[in-house]
Amino acid sequence: MLPQSQGSSLQRLNHVEQRIVQLMQLAGAVMEEFGNSQGPRPEKVVAHCREYMLAIKEIQTTLREEIKSACEYRPFEKSDYSARIANEISCKKVEYVLEKLDAMQTNIEKCTS
Repeated sequence: MLPQSQGSSLQRLNHVEQRIVQLMQLAGAVMEEFGNSQGPRPEKVVAHCREYMLAIKEIQTTLREEIKSACEYRPFEKSDYSARIANEISCKKVEYVLEKLDAMQTNIEKCTS
């Protein structure tokens, strides 16, 4: 048996999957409207597109929340990951500044010669 948090997460993801299937059906309905021999009915196309966009927004929100909850964790007690990443970022910043200073030095030399 799944813990409650996993069960509800799986249920939300299952709901997202079902909504995606519905989106494909909506897209198919719009394509049918465009293929209508008498021309597409604008009110139908607009209604389908509105429903599609609302469903996309709902799916994005749900997936964003699921990703956020999946990423929340406690780092290991003796992990130095955060410090290593901060150090690497600092090194990249210093490299960038050095590149800019070298470019400035080259420009100064060009201007003075």
